Amino acid sequence: MPDMLAALGIWNWVVLGLVLLFLELVTPGVFLIWIGFAALVTSLIAFTGLGFIDSWQAQLLLFMVLSVIFVLIGRKYFNPRVQNSDEPLLNRRADQLIGMRTTLEEPIINGHGRARFDDTLWRVTGPDLPAGTTIIVREYHDGLLQVEEVK
Repeated sequence: MPDMLAALGIWNWVVLGLVLLFLELVTPGVFLIWIGFAALVTSLIAFTGLGFIDSWQAQLLLFMVLSVIFVLIGRKYFNPRVQNSDEPLLNRRADQLIGMRTTLEEPIINGHGRARFDDTLWRVTGPDLPAGTTIIVREYHDGLLQVEEVK
């Protein structure tokens, strides 16, 4: 194996780059593509015959530096998780309830009670209040809706 790698020389970077690009196609994530591009750019620089890139150690160092740079650039400009939405509270039901009014289904005793919003009974916390009191949700924290009485 080491003899084969030595025989390939600079072509190792091309092979590595193409393998990483192929792996990016068959696995989700958009991460290996940047490292694959770094390997291909390393091979291009090594093919130019620049004197500072003759040794495998210098090529490896260049590859590592390019990998970090490409991953950082890729995350900054191509991050799919950062998207502006016209529905930012979609699938965040508790946050949608902030500011809504309803009546207590069960009284708040020792700071804990229950209120119904649509078809769901939610745990609420706030000052002790009797059942049937109109309340408003002020915030959601640790699985509880924090409420206060509407006056």
